[in-house]
Amino acid sequence: MSSQAARSHMSIGEVLALLRGEFPDVTISKIRFLEGEGLIEPERSPSGFRKFTHLHVEQLRYILTEQRDHYLPLRVIKDKMAEDFGRPRAVPDAEPEIRLSRAELLETAGIDDETLTELEDYGLLAARARRYDEDALTVARTVGALARFGLHARHLRAVKAAAERECGLIEQAVAPVLKRRGPGAIGEADEAARELSALLLDLHAALVREGVRSVLGR
Repeated sequence: MSSQAARSHMSIGEVLALLRGEFPDVTISKIRFLEGEGLIEPERSPSGFRKFTHLHVEQLRYILTEQRDHYLPLRVIKDKMAEDFGRPRAVPDAEPEIRLSRAELLETAGIDDETLTELEDYGLLAARARRYDEDALTVARTVGALARFGLHARHLRAVKAAAERECGLIEQAVAPVLKRRGPGAIGEADEAARELSALLLDLHAALVREGVRSVLGR
Protein backbone atom coordinates (compact mmCIF):
# COMPACT_ATOMS: atom_id res chain seq x y z
CA MET A 1 0.00 0.00 0.00
CA SER A 2 1.38 3.46 -0.89
CA SER A 3 1.83 6.12 1.80
CA GLN A 4 -0.88 8.20 0.13
CA ALA A 5 -3.33 5.30 0.26
CA ALA A 6 -2.43 4.62 3.87
CA ARG A 7 -3.14 8.24 4.80
CA SER A 8 -6.56 8.00 3.13
CA HIS A 9 -7.66 5.44 5.70
CA MET A 10 -8.75 6.27 9.23
CA SER A 11 -9.19 4.30 12.42
CA ILE A 12 -12.54 4.07 14.14
CA GLY A 13 -11.25 6.50 16.78
CA GLU A 14 -10.36 9.07 14.13
CA VAL A 15 -13.82 8.70 12.57
CA LEU A 16 -15.41 9.19 15.98
CA ALA A 17 -13.39 12.39 16.50
CA LEU A 18 -14.62 13.77 13.15
CA LEU A 19 -18.28 13.09 14.00
CA ARG A 20 -18.39 13.99 17.69
CA GLY A 21 -18.63 17.76 17.11
CA GLU A 22 -21.88 17.41 15.16
CA PHE A 23 -23.16 14.26 16.87
CA PRO A 24 -22.10 14.35 20.56
CA ASP A 25 -23.91 11.10 21.36
CA VAL A 26 -22.15 8.96 18.75
CA THR A 27 -19.92 6.22 20.16
CA ILE A 28 -17.61 3.54 18.86
CA SER A 29 -20.27 0.99 19.74
CA LYS A 30 -22.77 2.91 17.62
CA ILE A 31 -20.43 2.85 14.63
CA ARG A 32 -19.83 -0.87 15.08
CA PHE A 33 -23.57 -1.42 15.35
CA LEU A 34 -24.22 0.40 12.06
CA GLU A 35 -21.51 -1.72 10.44
CA GLY A 36 -23.15 -4.86 11.81
CA GLU A 37 -26.46 -3.74 10.30
CA GLY A 38 -24.81 -3.45 6.89
CA LEU A 39 -25.07 0.33 6.48
CA ILE A 40 -21.32 0.86 6.17
CA GLU A 41 -18.64 -1.55 5.02
CA PRO A 42 -15.16 -0.55 6.19
CA GLU A 43 -12.21 -2.56 4.97
CA ARG A 44 -10.12 -4.63 7.36
CA SER A 45 -6.37 -4.65 7.76
CA PRO A 46 -4.57 -8.04 7.83
CA SER A 47 -4.60 -7.76 11.64
CA GLY A 48 -8.35 -7.16 11.67
CA PHE A 49 -8.50 -3.41 12.33
CA ARG A 50 -11.21 -1.43 10.57
CA LYS A 51 -10.04 0.96 7.85
CA PHE A 52 -12.45 3.84 7.17
CA THR A 53 -12.41 6.27 4.27
CA HIS A 54 -13.93 9.74 3.90
CA LEU A 55 -16.84 8.07 2.09
CA HIS A 56 -17.59 6.07 5.23
CA VAL A 57 -17.54 9.29 7.25
CA GLU A 58 -20.03 10.86 4.87
CA GLN A 59 -22.23 7.79 5.03
CA LEU A 60 -22.17 7.86 8.82
CA ARG A 61 -22.96 11.56 8.84
CA TYR A 62 -25.89 10.87 6.50
CA ILE A 63 -27.22 8.04 8.72
CA LEU A 64 -26.89 10.01 11.94
CA THR A 65 -28.57 13.07 10.42
CA GLU A 66 -31.52 11.03 9.16
CA GLN A 67 -31.93 9.45 12.59
CA ARG A 68 -31.62 12.73 14.48
CA ASP A 69 -33.64 15.02 12.21
CA HIS A 70 -36.20 12.67 10.66
CA TYR A 71 -36.38 9.75 13.14
CA LEU A 72 -36.10 7.28 10.27
CA PRO A 73 -35.56 3.57 11.02
CA LEU A 74 -32.39 1.98 9.67
CA ARG A 75 -34.15 -0.11 7.02
CA VAL A 76 -35.53 3.11 5.46
CA ILE A 77 -32.16 4.85 5.73
CA LYS A 78 -30.51 1.88 4.01
CA ASP A 79 -32.91 2.19 1.07
CA LYS A 80 -32.28 5.94 0.82
CA MET A 81 -28.52 5.39 0.94
CA ALA A 82 -28.76 2.93 -1.95
CA GLU A 83 -30.25 5.73 -4.01
CA ASP A 84 -28.30 8.74 -2.72
CA PHE A 85 -24.89 7.06 -2.69
CA GLY A 86 -25.52 5.07 -5.87
CA ARG A 87 -24.82 1.76 -4.19
CA PRO A 88 -26.91 -1.31 -4.98
CA ARG A 89 -28.51 -2.66 -1.85
CA ALA A 90 -26.87 -5.86 -0.71
CA VAL A 91 -29.31 -8.71 -0.31
CA PRO A 92 -27.53 -11.44 1.62
CA ASP A 93 -28.54 -15.02 1.12
CA ALA A 94 -30.81 -16.07 3.94
CA GLU A 95 -29.08 -18.43 6.31
CA PRO A 96 -31.04 -21.54 7.18
CA GLU A 97 -32.67 -21.37 10.60
CA ILE A 98 -31.13 -23.72 13.12
CA ARG A 99 -33.69 -26.20 14.46
CA LEU A 100 -31.97 -29.08 16.21
CA SER A 101 -33.41 -32.13 17.87
CA ARG A 102 -32.13 -33.05 21.34
CA ALA A 103 -29.79 -35.66 19.90
CA GLU A 104 -28.50 -33.22 17.27
CA LEU A 105 -27.86 -30.55 19.89
CA LEU A 106 -25.91 -32.97 22.06
CA GLU A 107 -23.75 -34.03 19.12
CA THR A 108 -23.22 -30.53 17.70
CA ALA A 109 -22.45 -28.88 21.04
CA GLY A 110 -20.34 -31.78 22.29
CA ILE A 111 -22.12 -32.13 25.64
CA ASP A 112 -23.81 -35.07 27.33
CA ASP A 113 -27.48 -35.51 28.17
CA GLU A 114 -26.90 -34.86 31.88
CA THR A 115 -25.36 -31.46 31.12
CA LEU A 116 -28.23 -30.51 28.82
CA THR A 117 -30.77 -31.51 31.44
CA GLU A 118 -28.93 -29.37 34.00
CA LEU A 119 -28.94 -26.41 31.60
CA GLU A 120 -32.70 -26.74 31.18
CA ASP A 121 -33.28 -27.19 34.91
CA TYR A 122 -31.42 -23.95 35.64
CA GLY A 123 -33.26 -22.10 32.87
CA LEU A 124 -30.18 -21.40 30.77
CA LEU A 125 -31.79 -22.77 27.62
CA ALA A 126 -35.07 -24.31 26.53
CA ALA A 127 -36.50 -26.17 23.57
CA ARG A 128 -39.28 -24.60 21.52
CA ALA A 129 -41.65 -27.07 19.95
CA ARG A 130 -39.12 -29.76 20.95
CA ARG A 131 -36.39 -28.08 18.88
CA TYR A 132 -33.33 -26.04 19.83
CA ASP A 133 -32.36 -22.82 18.06
CA GLU A 134 -29.05 -21.05 17.47
CA ASP A 135 -29.02 -19.36 20.87
CA ALA A 136 -29.56 -22.70 22.60
CA LEU A 137 -26.64 -24.13 20.64
CA THR A 138 -24.43 -21.19 21.63
CA VAL A 139 -25.31 -21.62 25.31
CA ALA A 140 -24.67 -25.36 25.17
CA ARG A 141 -21.31 -24.96 23.43
CA THR A 142 -20.20 -22.20 25.78
CA VAL A 143 -21.15 -24.11 28.91
CA GLY A 144 -19.36 -27.14 27.51
CA ALA A 145 -16.21 -25.03 27.14
CA LEU A 146 -16.61 -23.54 30.62
CA ALA A 147 -16.80 -27.03 32.09
CA ARG A 148 -13.10 -27.40 31.32
CA PHE A 149 -12.50 -24.74 33.98
CA GLY A 150 -14.76 -26.40 36.51
CA LEU A 151 -17.75 -24.12 35.83
CA HIS A 152 -21.10 -25.82 35.32
CA ALA A 153 -24.71 -24.74 34.91
CA ARG A 154 -25.26 -24.40 38.66
CA HIS A 155 -22.42 -21.87 38.82
CA LEU A 156 -23.92 -19.69 36.09
CA ARG A 157 -27.13 -18.57 37.75
CA ALA A 158 -25.55 -15.16 38.40
CA VAL A 159 -24.83 -14.79 34.68
CA LYS A 160 -28.45 -15.59 33.84
CA ALA A 161 -29.68 -13.15 36.50
CA ALA A 162 -27.45 -10.40 35.08
CA ALA A 163 -28.76 -11.07 31.56
CA GLU A 164 -32.34 -10.87 32.82
CA ARG A 165 -31.63 -7.53 34.51
CA GLU A 166 -30.12 -6.19 31.28
CA CYS A 167 -33.20 -7.35 29.37
CA GLY A 168 -35.26 -5.45 31.92
CA LEU A 169 -33.29 -2.29 31.17
CA ILE A 170 -33.91 -2.76 27.45
CA GLU A 171 -37.62 -3.36 28.03
CA GLN A 172 -37.80 -0.18 30.10
CA ALA A 173 -36.02 1.84 27.41
CA VAL A 174 -38.19 0.71 24.48
CA ALA A 175 -41.51 0.74 26.35
CA PRO A 176 -42.29 4.39 25.41
CA VAL A 177 -41.81 3.54 21.72
CA LEU A 178 -44.14 0.55 21.91
CA LYS A 179 -46.79 2.57 23.71
CA ARG A 180 -47.11 4.88 20.72
CA ARG A 181 -48.60 1.99 18.71
CA GLY A 182 -48.11 4.00 15.54
CA PRO A 183 -46.87 2.76 12.16
CA GLY A 184 -43.33 1.47 12.45
CA ALA A 185 -43.30 1.48 16.26
CA ILE A 186 -42.44 -2.21 16.50
CA GLY A 187 -39.64 -1.87 13.96
CA GLU A 188 -38.24 1.17 15.75
CA ALA A 189 -38.40 -0.63 19.10
CA ASP A 190 -36.66 -3.68 17.61
CA GLU A 191 -33.90 -1.50 16.18
CA ALA A 192 -33.43 0.29 19.50
CA ALA A 193 -33.40 -3.00 21.41
CA ARG A 194 -30.69 -4.45 19.17
CA GLU A 195 -28.54 -1.34 19.51
CA LEU A 196 -29.02 -1.32 23.28
CA SER A 197 -28.06 -5.01 23.37
CA ALA A 198 -24.82 -4.25 21.53
CA LEU A 199 -24.02 -1.36 23.89
CA LEU A 200 -24.74 -3.44 27.00
CA LEU A 201 -22.57 -6.28 25.69
CA ASP A 202 -19.70 -3.85 25.16
CA LEU A 203 -20.18 -2.45 28.67
CA HIS A 204 -20.40 -5.92 30.20
CA ALA A 205 -17.22 -7.05 28.44
CA ALA A 206 -15.33 -3.94 29.55
CA LEU A 207 -16.43 -4.37 33.17
CA VAL A 208 -15.42 -8.04 33.15
CA ARG A 209 -11.99 -7.18 31.71
CA GLU A 210 -11.52 -4.52 34.40
CA GLY A 211 -12.60 -6.97 37.08
CA VAL A 212 -10.17 -9.61 35.83
CA ARG A 213 -7.32 -7.09 35.92
CA SER A 214 -8.18 -6.37 39.55
CA VAL A 215 -8.23 -10.08 40.36
CA LEU A 216 -4.79 -10.50 38.81
CA GLY A 217 -3.49 -7.40 40.55
CA ARG A 218 -2.73 -5.55 37.35
